[in-house]
Amino acid sequence: MMISVNLRPGQKRKAAGGGAKQILDRIKGLGTKVKDPFLVGSVAACLGVAAFLGWSFVTNNAKFSDLGPRLEQARDEQKRFDNLLRQKHRAELIRDSLLAQIATIRGVDGNRYVWPHVLDEVAKALPPYTWLTTMTTFAAPAVADTADSGAVRPAMFRVEGRTMDLQAYTRFLRQLEASPWLSDVTPLEAKTIIEKERPVTAFIIQAAFQRADSAYIRTVPLSQSVR
Repeated sequence: MMISVNLRPGQKRKAAGGGAKQILDRIKGLGTKVKDPFLVGSVAACLGVAAFLGWSFVTNNAKFSDLGPRLEQARDEQKRFDNLLRQKHRAELIRDSLLAQIATIRGVDGNRYVWPHVLDEVAKALPPYTWLTTMTTFAAPAVADTADSGAVRPAMFRVEGRTMDLQAYTRFLRQLEASPWLSDVTPLEAKTIIEKERPVTAFIIQAAFQRADSAYIRTVPLSQSVR
């Protein structure tokens, strides 16, 4: 048996669990004491704003956590595309350099084999009993009204020869005109002269060199094995 002694006479002992009850009673008392509705509304608005800010913080934090991996993936993709663009730019620089070198080589080597072609075509077109006495070359005259002043003028040549047969002369003209490497074949003069006590036809023909179509070009290897 337990005996309890009240050291403060006249004061009642608090019942168990009185602390929580007192807090509830104070809140109820506060509600009864506050009679101003604007104050109540302000307090409610502050509580609502605080709740909204807390909810927004939690939601945005969750979204930010989700966007982190996507941001890293986007950065990796950007690095990959930057590497591809740098490689493409480097390849374009190499291509432009090669094209410039090819253009330079073509400019230097373009007219190297002009006269071998001309001599070969004239020799193939020459009929029997016909021979050449002189062959001269010159550049075509510049045209004053040409828009492109830097255009390459065609190589011109003139041949003088003799023939025992006038029909051979006309055949020589037709065969020169049929050549894919020659153009502007023009007879300048044809007359009969006496040479070594025999009448022969002396002629002068002028023509220009033109680059033939690729179908007429035949290539061979530079070196061949010899058995």
